[in-house]
Amino acid sequence: MKDVEIFTDGACLGNPGPGGWGAILRYNGIEKHLSGGQADTTNNRMEILAVISALQALKEKCNVMLYTDSQYVCNAINEGWAKKWQSNNWERAKNKPASNADLWEVLLNLLEKQNVTFNWIKGHAGHSENEKCDILAKSEAKKYM
Repeated sequence: MKDVEIFTDGACLGNPGPGGWGAILRYNGIEKHLSGGQADTTNNRMEILAVISALQALKEKCNVMLYTDSQYVCNAINEGWAKKWQSNNWERAKNKPASNADLWEVLLNLLEKQNVTFNWIKGHAGHSENEKCDILAKSEAKKYM
């Protein structure tokens, strides 16, 4: 099985507002950059969409080390929040709906097809790939201004 590194970031110019996401996939020293955006969205949606888009780009099952500066994404997966929301019919405690259920559903399905380890990295702290993803994300968001 191939070992792939993925770096992701999402951005929103206003929250909600125009948003973008960026991802870098690295395998065997070769990088592929992906990006996209939406006119009216939130930062959290862009963070999740970056991960989804990167995983969808994989053509076969891989061992993935995924790096994101989104604690929301990391904790939702690593702490089991997203699976709990899913098992509760996309409700959090006290009958409050889970945000971004549509995207979490897609992401959880993708995670069943890949071996993914989620790693949190501090954003805007000089991490080269995170900075590149941030530039990609903001560039996409600006297209919708």
